Amino acid sequence: MAGSHPSLSPLAVDTALDVGGGNLVLVLVVALLSLVALGFGAMFRKEVLAAGEGTQNMRTIAQAVQEGADAYLQRQFRTLAIFAAVAFVALLVLPVGDADNATLVRIFRSVFFLIGAGFSAAVGYLGMSLAVRANLRVAAAAESEGRDPAMNIGLRTGAMVGMLTVGLGLLGASVVVLLFQGDAPKVLEGFGFGAALLAMFMRVGGGIFTKAADVGADLVGKVENNIPEDDPRNAATIADNVGDNVGDCAGMAADLFESYAVTLVAALILGSQAFGDKGLVFPLLVPAMGALSAIVGVFITKPRAGENGLTTINRAFYISAAIGAVGSVVIAFLYLPGDWTELGIDVAGAPDASPRVMASVAVVIGIVLAAAILALTGYFTGTDFRPVKDVGRTSLTGAATVILSGLSVGFESAVYTALVIGAAVFGAAVVGGQFALFAVALAGCGLLTTVGVIVAMDTFGPVSDNAQGIAEMSGDVSPEGAQILTELDAVGNTTKAITKGIAIATAVLAASALFASYTQDALSAYAESLGDAVTAGGLDFYLTFVVFDAKVLVGALLGASVVFLFSGLAINAVGRAAGAVVYEVRRQFREIPGIMEGTGRPEYGRVVDIVTRDSLRELATPGILAILAPVAVGFGLGVAPLAGFLAGAIATGTLMAVFLANAGGAWDNAKKLVEDGNHGGKGSAAHEATVIGDTVGDPFKDTAGPAINPLLKVMNLVSLLIVAAIVQLSYGDSENDVLRILIAVLAALGIAAAVYVSKRRSSVIGDDQPATTTTV
Repeated sequence: MAGSHPSLSPLAVDTALDVGGGNLVLVLVVALLSLVALGFGAMFRKEVLAAGEGTQNMRTIAQAVQEGADAYLQRQFRTLAIFAAVAFVALLVLPVGDADNATLVRIFRSVFFLIGAGFSAAVGYLGMSLAVRANLRVAAAAESEGRDPAMNIGLRTGAMVGMLTVGLGLLGASVVVLLFQGDAPKVLEGFGFGAALLAMFMRVGGGIFTKAADVGADLVGKVENNIPEDDPRNAATIADNVGDNVGDCAGMAADLFESYAVTLVAALILGSQAFGDKGLVFPLLVPAMGALSAIVGVFITKPRAGENGLTTINRAFYISAAIGAVGSVVIAFLYLPGDWTELGIDVAGAPDASPRVMASVAVVIGIVLAAAILALTGYFTGTDFRPVKDVGRTSLTGAATVILSGLSVGFESAVYTALVIGAAVFGAAVVGGQFALFAVALAGCGLLTTVGVIVAMDTFGPVSDNAQGIAEMSGDVSPEGAQILTELDAVGNTTKAITKGIAIATAVLAASALFASYTQDALSAYAESLGDAVTAGGLDFYLTFVVFDAKVLVGALLGASVVFLFSGLAINAVGRAAGAVVYEVRRQFREIPGIMEGTGRPEYGRVVDIVTRDSLRELATPGILAILAPVAVGFGLGVAPLAGFLAGAIATGTLMAVFLANAGGAWDNAKKLVEDGNHGGKGSAAHEATVIGDTVGDPFKDTAGPAINPLLKVMNLVSLLIVAAIVQLSYGDSENDVLRILIAVLAALGIAAAVYVSKRRSSVIGDDQPATTTTV
């Protein structure tokens, strides 16, 4: 029945929807718009590749980066194929609740799991593939044509990845709705899970790779030998540039794609339950509008004479967001009815706002949230504002005060960001009334309208960073060209920090909507399990979700604990891999004649090999934790404690992700502030202090922090997928406590074994050991 909701009818949801007539046409239009977005992506790729490639020396360096990044991702995908195969089989076994054709839905849920994983991998791989070809073109353009053409190449590279993200996300969701209609939400659970699982592994693996190389290069190059960041004498420079692409390009692109896919999944699940067939179509129309506004945003991103590059990018974002907001409101008023009775909903229990007003306000809240996060993150991580200036000033008194001030910025910014996100969720819930859950999901859809431009902003960062590195390593760029690339790198550094903040907000809205979907599915599964006997125990089951239940509080504590353990594992993995890099680079400086004089060539490939092997080895433990923790809690403690687990993880994960991202961003830009000539400039004691702060912040902002985003969604999706099985084993004719506890124990043992193996690995390589003998 349209409009069913836990507060009114928690135990009955009708999914027998028929997307026909005009609705079918609209979904087809969305599918066509997704192809248009992919077409624009192909056009932007062609435009980038048409640019000049610079000198032969530049091309040689870029080729080494390309080969390293390509080899890493191919090895990573082979490793992840094992996890994908296990998940595919598990999805075939898990029940799907009250789907019309359970067997068919289970099969295609698994099939679309692979499609979602494939799309996520494709966005990451193709984005990286273009980025490693765009970097030398940006460097060449800065030397031969000037700032504006160079900046345009970087932005077009990001635009291609943005169009790919939007196009594949919309294509997957619209095709599922067309094929499965009322059962589409169940199939989409697999699609979203595949995207989220691959993104989490790519985020963790790429983050460990890039920061291990970066930290090792900084500690030995800058601190110990006082040479520039991208000096070709440093054996870790190629690995550092490769890491920028497999982490910030491939990892972040996959992360934002899965946020896009998962938000759509949650919105379609809740929309079908709230508004019936219109709730299954409207969440597709809003991001489709976003695809169009993103195309406009890309074309209007043209630098003005003398204008700071960040101002140019921000202007494009705000204009694109405004177009998306206006367009979404127009769609809501044209598509949704003005009266609740037209949706078959009793007016007496409906929200005060009409359906079209409720949906419009919720979507606009999501768009405003993106703009607010952009401004807030920019303030706490930008070099023009007080927080970063204060961190830079503390470098005059040493590394300890730099670290303390950066931690302070991270802690404080997390509070304000959480308040902003909380206000958006609360505002959407208030306007949604009894449809609060769907309204929160619509706010997430509003945020999706900005994703195309957000991805473009993010990819611009590593492309400009690599362009500067290629210029410095080749020595073929004049001081004027080098200054242009330095400016673009500073802009890219800020855009990366900003997009991390927006990605966190997207993750929280998606996770909140998935959490709502979990509770709805739990209630539906309970009703299906008990059948006619549901009325007697329905209220008691519903009341087990209240927060003062001790088991729910235990679940919340466990959820918060997983976020801490996950972050610790990721940071520790960077520390181990970075230690191996440090010893290898030191060895090369010591044993290879003529490196410091520029006559000896470092063995770049050995460092690439070290971080490739170590990052792939280290990504398994966080992944196992994310997948098995909900299984252990859900089957061991029950449905309601698992709900508490998810709530604890979302709350703690939000604060932790913002803290890590903004503290790291503040340290990074404080270093750049000093390198620009403040507080003694490069080579000073203040510079050394900020480099140490930056090395601490690197795994914060580029490994653990961003990886929390997909972690939250993976755990929510796993919970959503297993809730029906938990209910079946806990209630009704299929009750089996022995099997339920056995599953929980095996999951807990799996986590314990993975953590134990991780802790048994050596932290660093000793001076007396060869660099390739890290303990597995």
